Amino acid sequence: MLDRLGTFLTRTAGNKDTAERFGMADFLAYGYLLLGVLIVLVPVLWTFFSSIKPERAVDSFDTRLLPIAQVQTEIEGIGTKPEWIHEAEDGGERKVFKAGPTRKETDVAPIEDPGDVFKVPRTQLRPSEEVRVATENYLDPLLKRHGQENFTFGIYLFNSIFVTAMATLITLIINAMAAFALSKYRFRGRLTFTILIVATLLIPSSIILVSLFFVVWSFGIFGSLWGVIIPAAATPTGVFLLRQYMLTIPDELLEAARMDAASEWRIFWRIVMPLSLPALSVLAILSVIWRWNDFLWPLIVLISDPEKHTIQLGLTQYAGEFDTDFHYILAMTVVSLIPITLVFVWLQRFITTGIATTGLK
Repeated sequence: MLDRLGTFLTRTAGNKDTAERFGMADFLAYGYLLLGVLIVLVPVLWTFFSSIKPERAVDSFDTRLLPIAQVQTEIEGIGTKPEWIHEAEDGGERKVFKAGPTRKETDVAPIEDPGDVFKVPRTQLRPSEEVRVATENYLDPLLKRHGQENFTFGIYLFNSIFVTAMATLITLIINAMAAFALSKYRFRGRLTFTILIVATLLIPSSIILVSLFFVVWSFGIFGSLWGVIIPAAATPTGVFLLRQYMLTIPDELLEAARMDAASEWRIFWRIVMPLSLPALSVLAILSVIWRWNDFLWPLIVLISDPEKHTIQLGLTQYAGEFDTDFHYILAMTVVSLIPITLVFVWLQRFITTGIATTGLK
């Protein structure tokens, strides 16, 4: 594995028999690859490292990479206080806890003798810090601890999985049937219908939200998960993607099946669908990403019933009018990335094949 990785990372476009193997094209190629990796990974890594920082560090916008937390000390009769280190003028240091701040001086007291309060300039104080992974950012919402009883992660996860799975399944079937008809049947207006379907990509989704709302309301599925699933079942992107791929399937194969008395449904299900697996996998990945990360449409349809909220809607309860729990939002955002990552890893081997053979013939 390491040998193949090393071979891949050291490939060049030049002739290896010459002295100058690494040319300008190689510099540009590896620079472009490195830039792409940084653009994709840096935001994800920033989110992850921020999610394991303590609440105080997140609220203070601590830009350090490591999760640095201020040391807290339990003092009998007083409670838990943050430790500060007093840098005395003679070079000595001693740990104190902060009692009450002012603009220039601060009342502090030694941990050993909390009753001995004295004033020191704030410039002589620095926090006593340690590296600590804030696991409570993940455990509190998941285990419903420390006032997080209202965040029902299990229900949100089930709703998100149900919406994503059912929407993706229906999207694949409907789009594949439409693409099959537009690619393999000869009828008047076929190109016109294809152009009209693709032209709907020019219409912003926010323009049709009101119309979709009235449709969902009229069919009685407002406030239901099906109200989120059904309106977005057919996508012009999916129809175009699958149609272009199905055009590469030889018509002679379908004619041979018809000569063997195979029905149109059998041809579609047993021949066209298996041969279109790479394109279906690409569309499945795109559909999962769309449905899992969708926020606006579920907010409109499911706003009246918190029990039907998805993960993306559930995270909004941490953003209040006067206070926002960013540490919980970041942690649950990282958790919500795990299913998308697993789906991508499972289907990634089809991505290159599906994209490379779609729309090129």
